[in-house]
Amino acid sequence: MAKVPNDKLADWQERSGWSKRALGRAVQVKAAERGHPHVSSDTASVTRWLRGERPRQPVPAILADLFTERFGYRVTAGDLGLGGSPAVDRALTYSPSWDATVTTVMEPGRADVDRRMFLAGVPFTAVAGIGPSRDWLLSTLDQNPSRPGQRVRLEDVIAVRNMFGVFQKMDIFQGGGSGRRALTEYLNQHVFPLLKQTYTEDVRKALCEAASEQTYLAGWMAYDNGEHGTAQRFLIQSLRLAEESGNAALGAHVLAGMADQATLVGHPAEGRRLAQAGRHGLAKTMSNACLADLWTLEARALAVLGEPKAAAHAINEAQTAYAKVDLADEPEWAAFIDPAYLGGEWANAFRDMGQPGHAEEHAQSSIRHAERQKRARRGAMSQAVVAVSHLQRHDLDAAHAAGVRTLNLASQVKSSRCVEAVQDIQRRMIPFGKDPLVADFNERARSLVRAA
Repeated sequence: MAKVPNDKLADWQERSGWSKRALGRAVQVKAAERGHPHVSSDTASVTRWLRGERPRQPVPAILADLFTERFGYRVTAGDLGLGGSPAVDRALTYSPSWDATVTTVMEPGRADVDRRMFLAGVPFTAVAGIGPSRDWLLSTLDQNPSRPGQRVRLEDVIAVRNMFGVFQKMDIFQGGGSGRRALTEYLNQHVFPLLKQTYTEDVRKALCEAASEQTYLAGWMAYDNGEHGTAQRFLIQSLRLAEESGNAALGAHVLAGMADQATLVGHPAEGRRLAQAGRHGLAKTMSNACLADLWTLEARALAVLGEPKAAAHAINEAQTAYAKVDLADEPEWAAFIDPAYLGGEWANAFRDMGQPGHAEEHAQSSIRHAERQKRARRGAMSQAVVAVSHLQRHDLDAAHAAGVRTLNLASQVKSSRCVEAVQDIQRRMIPFGKDPLVADFNERARSLVRAA
């Protein structure tokens, strides 16, 4: 059967200004950046796609991201005539309509449970955060229309909020990979259905706030488990629910999570911008814990961007904000923003700035607090910074000892970030060649990395 020309892809290519050769080259470069060196594309490849041949993954996803970056708004594989899941991609949008939001916010959870939709494989899209953060700041959202169905009571919302603490502790002490699926099931079965029912305005705002908190937590747990496309969709919809609730501090908290993710996956400029948007949003309210977190995440981004003076200033601002924290005035979701977390993140910033002394100082402080709280994930990540600080000073013996402590703690939780911290130590040990300590650490790390 003759192939049908892909007019959609042809239209996008023409509007982009890319030649077939340039587009083929861009796909190959992007594939190599994402760890797919086997992908080879050129003028002939693009010609075949335009004639109706459908390339295999990851090419459709890469093409979608290339056009997204080119035009500055989300373009999906479906838009390009290359399949995809429109329902899943809707979760990257920030709809001004409440009814559309109620439908959209359910999509990541459904896709996450239904593995046939392959949500775990969808990529992170840097520019997807631009519209949501802008719209959240502008606060131009629809009012709530009436809906049929059972009436939601305040008691129902309280039950949802009580469950938040259970899942948050599961994440803090066991890692995002431990209870995320259970949380997603809970959202699908008990939280999101409430959004489609009827309620008073006060109950509606409280429900949106509770749903936003749990949707954020689902995104954060996916992020910690290395599923960045999933995380991004949950976080964007959490931001939309936070806006609907009228809780500016919660919205700023969600933007902090989006900033953290953007920097981690290689988009520090976007991470910085998201953190700044969160700080501007706090002008309507105040959470010193959230402000300290946002300054910290801006420092992380600035350190990666190679701006040490600005990063150090941001850390000072974070310390000033945290000194004003009164735990009695902070929401439950801010419980993790404490010396163990902040010290660890400041240590990461100084590590990236190439200042091992300051990095180790803050990492050791984080470790002490994490040990008292029995927080293995935070302890592992801060021990990894200690190991790297020793490597930066060419002390392999001390780095090996800290690396082993990292492994011991990382093995106690299900966290992709812990595994990535171990792999970072391995990469930084490469210049030490075939030293027995390097071989020993790699052998110890093998089982952890293999299991991940």
